[in-house]
Amino acid sequence: MITTVSKNIDEFIESFPKETQKLLEQVRATIQKAVPKAEEIISYGIPTFKLYGNLVHFAAYKNHIGFYPGSGAIIAFKKELTGFKTSKGTIQFPLDKPMPLKLIAQIVKFRVMVNTEKFKTKKK
Repeated sequence: MITTVSKNIDEFIESFPKETQKLLEQVRATIQKAVPKAEEIISYGIPTFKLYGNLVHFAAYKNHIGFYPGSGAIIAFKKELTGFKTSKGTIQFPLDKPMPLKLIAQIVKFRVMVNTEKFKTKKK
């Protein structure tokens, strides 16, 4: 549960129990590997990756990891997200199940593609 505002992602992750820290680090490493050029910041009080704007956010809660790729990604990956609780721009990955790291990487790459296209369109 988010209780204080962290200065950086390391501090954010360290504020959770060890088991949750491991899951958050898995998610972070997966995002870093998918988009090594992305900037890591704290935005809205949670870890955020940026490349031509916000890519994804993530956070830990009592029973799940919240992953925030935006509504377009939820729609694009609707079939793959069957079995996970979702809302407009949010996916909940239960803490008691393995993190779907391959799916997270695919979603992040999709978001990179969307943001890159928007950036190219703006430059014209």
